[in-house]
Amino acid sequence: MMENLLNQILIIPGFLPALFFVLGACIGSFLNVCIFRLPRQESIIFPASHCMNCGAKLKPLDNIPLLSFLFLGGKCRYCHAKISWQYPLVELLSAILFALAAIRFGLQWNTLIAVILISSSIVVSVIDYKIQIIPNSISLPGIVLGLLINLIPSSPVGFLNALYGMALGGGLFYVVALVSRGGMGGGDIKLIAMFGAFLGWKNCLVTIFCGVLLGSLVGVTLLVLQRKGRKDPIPFGPFLCIGALISLFYGQEIIYWYLHLTLF
Repeated sequence: MMENLLNQILIIPGFLPALFFVLGACIGSFLNVCIFRLPRQESIIFPASHCMNCGAKLKPLDNIPLLSFLFLGGKCRYCHAKISWQYPLVELLSAILFALAAIRFGLQWNTLIAVILISSSIVVSVIDYKIQIIPNSISLPGIVLGLLINLIPSSPVGFLNALYGMALGGGLFYVVALVSRGGMGGGDIKLIAMFGAFLGWKNCLVTIFCGVLLGSLVGVTLLVLQRKGRKDPIPFGPFLCIGALISLFYGQEIIYWYLHLTLF
């Protein structure tokens, strides 16, 4: 009876995306903790959330995703220091992407993969953008987790496909790193290996294509606008993450479109 009731609730129009929106906002709050603490090699569990300026421990009402920032006017309740816009933006982005995953996949294995990739991509993108580092604590466990998920018989990718994706992505970027003599960082190599382990080798290629295309467009634009010089580093991790999410949501359609275009 409870199962029937749950099924009836889940089929209510808009219920599942709304549920995932709330879930995404809550996880986004935790992602902000990861973004701040992982580069500093601090525990993401202890101590409890606190103001970065005065150190005051935050109460539950100060930690409500999205809403607390609005209620507090973007300032700490205790010392009135400004709270970075990064916090609500990360929560909102996570909430929107989670809701889109629910709309796209419903409740299936791809939804779990989407939740993991969205979360890791947000953390990696913000950290790499700010300090040009891709934490091993994200990519290395991610490789293992991607392979383990696809070891399950009902997984959408399959273990061998995931293994090929990890080897193809990591291998290609390793060769690029050797040829470019440091033009490709080790963090990017491990990151694309992680995406390959989750998405398989075909979608890994889609990820690389989309990431390189977006990175090139942004890089050329920054050069033309003289916002960056030729030798100025541009973090590649965020573009790979965007490419991975495009591949996750629309990889099969892109592959079909490409094959149709080349064959006909």
